[in-house]
Amino acid sequence: MTTPATSAPTEDTAPEADDPTATAEPQAQPTARGGRHRRRATRWRTFWFILWRDIFVTGREIAPFLGQVLVEPFFILFVFGKVLGNLGYTTPGFEQVLLPGVVALNSFLVSLQNTALPLAIDFSYTKEIEDRLLAPIPVVLVAIEKVLFGAIRGLIGSLVMIPIGLLLLDHVSWPLHTLPATLGILSLGGLVGGTVGLTLGTLAPARHISIVFAMTLTPIMFTGATQFPWASLSHIRWFQILCTLNPLTYVSEAMRGLLLPSGGPHSIPLPICIGAIAAGSLVYGFIGIRGFHRRAQD
Repeated sequence: MTTPATSAPTEDTAPEADDPTATAEPQAQPTARGGRHRRRATRWRTFWFILWRDIFVTGREIAPFLGQVLVEPFFILFVFGKVLGNLGYTTPGFEQVLLPGVVALNSFLVSLQNTALPLAIDFSYTKEIEDRLLAPIPVVLVAIEKVLFGAIRGLIGSLVMIPIGLLLLDHVSWPLHTLPATLGILSLGGLVGGTVGLTLGTLAPARHISIVFAMTLTPIMFTGATQFPWASLSHIRWFQILCTLNPLTYVSEAMRGLLLPSGGPHSIPLPICIGAIAAGSLVYGFIGIRGFHRRAQD
């Protein structure tokens, strides 16, 4: 007489509780997602900490910073708006055209200089950029932080010029209801200026940065429609086209579109200016970030 054999439980018949994959696999995905979220949060905390450190250093050196960013635009306003006006070499109302252009110029050039020059120094033989490259953030965020910090400096430099211009020039006004839009345009101007500075600072060797500045800053300044409306160049077509290629032109024209009275000189429509500034930021930002990657790997 034989008794029925009792077989040991196999993989198909074993209880699900004994299967280690039944409980381990559902817990792995939340853990991985949580780790990614923590790494992402750490990156952004580090990014904002580096940016705040740069802003804090600027606050401690506010007097040299203001001296650096105010001397040149002050004398542009004084000579072109005050002296030439008193001598009768400019027409009435020129001061109202000049002030928005100079404020836009300060936003753009201060951002450019405060992005390009520190980068050229950081990538010199001292390699001061290495401490930031060792931070737990991607290289692209290091480049973006440089641009954003330069844009913040440009915004501060341009805002300081507004009361100076109102006190220095006669027959100028600054409508308060345009202040939010003005802040937006000046922020965009600082952003595109910072991306241009990122491009110059990464493409030019440190020993040649003074030559690059001498060859680029003056043409940028005088082809950016800062001292004249862009539409007034219709009889000098080749120079008007040249000014069209300068991102600063659209910052200046956007400022005039916000501040000039309705019967004043015609300005480039604001949506076109914003689109051109955004396109310039993307193009120069892409070139600058690629150059930053290349220099960081040297």
